Amino acid sequence: MTARAGEEALGFDPGDRSFAGVAAIGRIRSAWRAGDCPRNLRQARERGGGHARLEIDAPYRPGLAGLAEGQWIWLLAWYGDRRRDLIVQAPAHAEGPRGTFALRSPVRPNPVALQLVRITTLDAETGRLEIDATDAFDGTPLLDIKPWLDTVDRPPGP
Repeated sequence: MTARAGEEALGFDPGDRSFAGVAAIGRIRSAWRAGDCPRNLRQARERGGGHARLEIDAPYRPGLAGLAEGQWIWLLAWYGDRRRDLIVQAPAHAEGPRGTFALRSPVRPNPVALQLVRITTLDAETGRLEIDATDAFDGTPLLDIKPWLDTVDRPPGP
């Protein structure tokens, strides 16, 4: 991959230094493909959401108990096909390089994506949840779902 001015690589692949195994609980399904994907959830919503849905594997479906249509949930997804060694990036939308941890880029040492989405349809029996939007490619591995809790997730202050 061609580096942009100011970018800096680690000199090693963080994937070679992994210490924890993760298991996908299902997949994110969408209309998005490489070359035709919004850069973020705001753009995804502006483009109609991408026919976004989650397909939860059978063993994990009991974990959907307690979720409801209309509820906001956090998704953790694995963007493992992305570069992992870039620690300073030069995004096309920004002036100058920035540290990876100051960006929402999927290019990072641990390519875990975080999305806050709303459940629009829920069928726990089949493990299918329709969500308002995603900026993930079709087939992206889903690692976890967590509920948005206003008393926990809302930043403090006025």
